[in-house]
Amino acid sequence: MQAKTIKANSTKGIIKEIDKATSNGFQSTLAIVFSSIKQDWEKVCNLLDQHNISIFGATTAGEFIDGNIEEGSMVIMLLDINPAYFKLEFLETTTGTSLETAKNLGTKAKNTFTNPALIIATGGIFIDGEHIVDGIMEGCGKEATIFGGMAGDDLIAEKPVVFTNNKSKDNALIALIIDEDKIDVRGIATCGWNAIGTTKTVTKSEGNIVYTIDNKPALDMLMKYLGVDVKIDDSKEIVPFLNSWYYPLQLERDNGDTVIRATRFANSKERSLICTGSVHQGSKIKFSLPPDFDAIETVVSECASIKDNEQQQADALIMFSCVSRHLSFGALMSEEIEQVQNVWKAPMVGFFTYGEYGKSKIGDNEFHNNACCVVALKEK
Repeated sequence: MQAKTIKANSTKGIIKEIDKATSNGFQSTLAIVFSSIKQDWEKVCNLLDQHNISIFGATTAGEFIDGNIEEGSMVIMLLDINPAYFKLEFLETTTGTSLETAKNLGTKAKNTFTNPALIIATGGIFIDGEHIVDGIMEGCGKEATIFGGMAGDDLIAEKPVVFTNNKSKDNALIALIIDEDKIDVRGIATCGWNAIGTTKTVTKSEGNIVYTIDNKPALDMLMKYLGVDVKIDDSKEIVPFLNSWYYPLQLERDNGDTVIRATRFANSKERSLICTGSVHQGSKIKFSLPPDFDAIETVVSECASIKDNEQQQADALIMFSCVSRHLSFGALMSEEIEQVQNVWKAPMVGFFTYGEYGKSKIGDNEFHNNACCVVALKEK
């Protein structure tokens, strides 16, 4: 399997790069497309469709290709993978039906290949990422391979979109289902965010809304212990928590693993926190501070740990990295991307997400925030 990566900051530029990449005998069957909402990705998709190239696409909060970070651009990975080895599914959903939609996807995957792996992206702002993971595992089995990310919209937080050939929507789920009997798919979700203070208990929650922590209003608890402020707009009940990426909650799992939940919005009237994924009542949590630069070493080390041996390489790499990492690390973010790519020595494409899907080193499939999720593909 061969992979070619291309990028451009304009529609004209990306079309030129596509024509160049496909003019020398290289016949792509699949395009991984990550685009800023500023770009005319629909026009680009029409061109790819004319070339009979299947499309797995999402809008972004920043893009990267190999070691280079882009903003407001479009990055594409073209693959010549055998069409019999993969299938694309695009399912529309709502906040109330996402669990059932994901279950439907899991069932489709199980019925498509004996050993399916799913690379997914979800659109919209209020889709509960945990429902997506739980639904897929319910339909496909708990051991299913699941990796992916939530689409972004350049931090506007209004309408991230996922798209494929002739289809696009914000509240939707797109999946690249791969036959693991033909393509080796391995990956890991890793973080490095620092927990502080003592363990606390979520004493009242519903879905992704946390009302009280240790029987005190969740918003007040977070503001008190971390010394952060949430600007309250008296004309709005639901207000953005602009510092949410820096100060997430860490959920403690029974196996010793931790899962990050970003608190994207706050309810000024109820003094509650609205997270990007479910936080079950009774959950044990800790507050978090932004990571130090040792987090990059942790990510690179854990990415290397999923290799069978040091010499093992990949045909292609896809990375879903939380936008919080870019905001926190700044220019050093390119160092993390470069080092991860060097672990596998393969072409890489990725984007900065609003949430990540994948399995950690010691955990099960989870929905994450503030994580780096890396997927390596290798034809068998």
